[in-house]
Amino acid sequence: MSSKAEKDIKWGIAPIGWRNDDIPSIGKDNNLQQLLSDIVVAGFQGTEVGGFFPGPEKLNYELKLRNLEIAGQWFSSYIIRDGIEKASEVFEKHCQYLKAINAPVAVVSEQTYTIQRSDTANIFKDKPYFTDKEWDEVCKGLNHYGEIAAKYGLKVAYHHHMGTGIQTKEETDRLMANTDPKLVGLLYDTGHIAVSDGDYMALLNAHIDRVVHVHFKDVRRSKEEECRAKGLTFQGSFLNGMFTVPGDGDLDFKPVYDKLIANNYKGWIVVEAEQDPSKANPLEMAQIAHRYIKQHLIEN
Repeated sequence: MSSKAEKDIKWGIAPIGWRNDDIPSIGKDNNLQQLLSDIVVAGFQGTEVGGFFPGPEKLNYELKLRNLEIAGQWFSSYIIRDGIEKASEVFEKHCQYLKAINAPVAVVSEQTYTIQRSDTANIFKDKPYFTDKEWDEVCKGLNHYGEIAAKYGLKVAYHHHMGTGIQTKEETDRLMANTDPKLVGLLYDTGHIAVSDGDYMALLNAHIDRVVHVHFKDVRRSKEEECRAKGLTFQGSFLNGMFTVPGDGDLDFKPVYDKLIANNYKGWIVVEAEQDPSKANPLEMAQIAHRYIKQHLIEN
């Protein structure tokens, strides 16, 4: 029998398993209708917005047909590169779109200096680092984003991410310490912190009260070691199979889920795994994830 806390959680799966915004050539035959229908078949309640999604009217129509919801959408922030004022104008337009599709969070990542789309950078060694001045600017800018988001009934969910200036637990600690808890929440991503730091529970334990959005991404540790040894790029690593869905890799999601439940987490848990859909059938992977969630988390 589900607890009240479990009933406050919605389960989604990200479109990245079907099509990848950073590599448009993979999965290009998977259209919106196929993606959304697969999500229904797999048993999930919603998804996040992909770069190929249409405007609000068309998207809301397709969602309503299938009784699906939008959990959020990625926003590439360039506070350091463009300054707070210009970056905030772009972010406000993003919030207007999110409000029109009834999304609860804006997933934000500061993308200045990112190497996640690089064709040459070693994702395991070449990450960027912000100066103290840049840190101050990012934290100030994110607080401002939080004020903008609140006008639209949204929360900012900051995404610690491989290959960016805010990747590790130490960097996320600094971000949390220097932003307003009322304005800036945390997106906790199991896969990114597991590859970055090894330990994926420490970050959750430290900032459970700031978590407003969750990504469940599994890691194949043998593939991670292989990618690390080869010094692969981020895209090279996920095309080589480093990430997968829960139930198909080596992470144990039970302690993560139990911690969220114990803390009365209310919000979305979104399954997300960058993979090549020609090698990892998106519907099959979604079904593997849903089966794992049901059998090992909810019913266990």
